[in-house]
Amino acid sequence: MKKKLLAVLLVASMATSIVACGNKGQKPSSSNNGDGNTTAEATKINTDTTTLKVLLGSEPDYLDPTLNSSTDGAALALNSFVGLYTLDENNNCVPALADGEPEISEDGLHYTFKLIESKWSNGEELTANDFVYSWNRAVAPETAADYSYMFAPIATNEDGTLKVEATDDYTLEVELNAPCAYFYDLLAFPTFLPVYQPDVEAANPDGTAPGAWAQNPGFVCNGAFTLTEWKHNESMVYTKNPNFYRADDVSLEKLEFMLSDDDTAIYAAYNNGDLDFVDQKIPSDEIESLKGNPEFHVLDSLGTYYVGFNVNSDIFDGLTPEQAAKMRQALSLLIDRQWIVDTVEPTEKTPADTFIPDGMADGNGGVFEAADAGYYDATTTGAGNVEEAVKLLEDCGYSFTDKGDGTYDISPALEVTYLTNPSTTHEGVAALIQQDWGKVGIQVKVETEDWNVFLEDRKAGKFDIAREGWIADFNDPINMLEMWVSYGGNNDMQLGKNPTPQAPDWTEYDELIQEIYVETDYAKRAELMHKAEDMLMSTYAVVPVYYYNHIYLQKSNVEGVYATTNMNIYFMYAKKTAN
Repeated sequence: MKKKLLAVLLVASMATSIVACGNKGQKPSSSNNGDGNTTAEATKINTDTTTLKVLLGSEPDYLDPTLNSSTDGAALALNSFVGLYTLDENNNCVPALADGEPEISEDGLHYTFKLIESKWSNGEELTANDFVYSWNRAVAPETAADYSYMFAPIATNEDGTLKVEATDDYTLEVELNAPCAYFYDLLAFPTFLPVYQPDVEAANPDGTAPGAWAQNPGFVCNGAFTLTEWKHNESMVYTKNPNFYRADDVSLEKLEFMLSDDDTAIYAAYNNGDLDFVDQKIPSDEIESLKGNPEFHVLDSLGTYYVGFNVNSDIFDGLTPEQAAKMRQALSLLIDRQWIVDTVEPTEKTPADTFIPDGMADGNGGVFEAADAGYYDATTTGAGNVEEAVKLLEDCGYSFTDKGDGTYDISPALEVTYLTNPSTTHEGVAALIQQDWGKVGIQVKVETEDWNVFLEDRKAGKFDIAREGWIADFNDPINMLEMWVSYGGNNDMQLGKNPTPQAPDWTEYDELIQEIYVETDYAKRAELMHKAEDMLMSTYAVVPVYYYNHIYLQKSNVEGVYATTNMNIYFMYAKKTAN
């Protein structure tokens, strides 16, 4: 499909990072002389110190923090809403609207939070009842929040509502099912942010459009900035909220977001001084010249880029669940992961041999994945595995004709559709996979969809195979395992959803996740999570490709922007100088 990829692929990795703050002072960019050395070449800066010009992505899917499940949407939510806790520049969970640390019962099940006095952007008081409403809205079936399962640690009443109570305007009582080591992380997560009940209900009188209230500028929020202008598919303007609880610490008057997927245009805008901060979207043929440039940042993260298979897809018709898994295993073996990270993502990413990323904690004082814990050797998958892949596919009823050049024709003919969104990085990965699978005669049709449509089609299971990525919402493996419960809104692979004969039985997995939730022996809990990952990986519905890192560009006259390991990006305390 594409003969030369390096010159055309652009890096757009959806990733996370550790803390990253810029430094004052003009700093040069670099250009490559072709000999590996670089020469300084200054980029233009924007001297409007009141406004930060940012590129996070294209048109956001949701601005309602309860409904959002994308990384760019999370960044928008966290700069326009704030909850009981937040993440600081050192990646620590710290009280925000919570007035200090809560009172916790001896058994670790009852939390009493005192709230500071704060206001919504319209000047109305924000109270503990706003959290009771917002959290119960998040778990209500009619809201259909993808992240509703994240409230599982909180106990429920017989009617399904959460055991959360406002005993007065500034006191919130919360009861858990079991002690939860990552509870504060949840409280800082976008789905746990409060929303303004009158706005939500006025825009959704019949209950069919839960996110309608946040689809136009002017909706009430409580964070550092409010949305004041939105030119769809072009730009958004957020203006400082004087009622933000830390408004005195916010020096910027505006955040201006460019909405685009055009990596070339984005990079040109940055170099021309029309953007101060660009997250992810940098042309790959610029990466080498940018290395060593103080404006270019590459940081570690916790996340996995993977290929996802819809287990109910027609391409598995007539197969047993075991055969369908073998077919997916064969396709996994054919993916040349090392070549992908060396070409499409040339920022020292690591080929992935597990779904849980390297470096993630195990919740028991250790690291979840040992050095030798991989399910395959990710550095050697690709062409050397063709014969093994052929044998697996033969077990699924296919036959092959050896063409004598290391490739095969397959019978009956097999054509699959690979779905992605319009990024040259993602399309570049798709092109390489297309070549890899073509070695055994499989025809791959690559289809691209706009971001919003792409997200909805994956969620609804309207695909055969799709590019996927998951950034850890917090540093615990449960976050990357609970998403696969049959009732989970982020279970794009449709495991346990409207199961077909070729799909695996997912009942045991659902039960295992529930067991993990209530296990208080953290060593046993870690064992159960390993068992859950084993079950997930045995389906080969989730095929890891590489572990993310986070790349971005930030101008030399900007400081105070920080990002966290779950790709939350905070702009509210950023500052700009004129030079």
